[in-house]
Amino acid sequence: MPDTPTPATLHKNLSAGPHAGASSAAAGTEQVGERGRTALAVGVVEKIAGMAAREVSGIHSLGSGISRTFAAMRDRVPGGRANVGRGIKAEVGEKQTAIDIALVVEYGVVIPDLARQVRENIIDAVERMTGLEVVEVNIAVNDVHLPDEPDVEEEEEELPSSGQRPKLK
Repeated sequence: MPDTPTPATLHKNLSAGPHAGASSAAAGTEQVGERGRTALAVGVVEKIAGMAAREVSGIHSLGSGISRTFAAMRDRVPGGRANVGRGIKAEVGEKQTAIDIALVVEYGVVIPDLARQVRENIIDAVERMTGLEVVEVNIAVNDVHLPDEPDVEEEEEELPSSGQRPKLK
């Protein structure tokens, strides 16, 4: 990950001057302590927010339809890992962060209540774990998963592996 700041690049940026750290600011944030700096990559905040959102019952999945489809294919590749930050976009500053999240909710869930719970859980987890102030959590509900509707993963399993189209009934 070339954009993630390392202790060596932080040290170079400090000795080069106050504006030299601009490239590492795009990758995350740096917090100054008594005996050094702590660098937080954007992906760290996105993963924390993703895990916190998944803790709330009533969420079927995170992300838009296309990102869920690609994630299902990536999860099948040997050595591929699930992306915990899928459906999350974070902007990270020196002391604050803003988070956007895309959700698919289960049918029957009261969406305003679910959004409030997700927002509170994300804010609590991110602020507790990173020390950043969460200024906003924007939630986009992209779909409702119906009880009789197959998951994206189930749909892909039904497709023939030979690359041929399925026969119509």
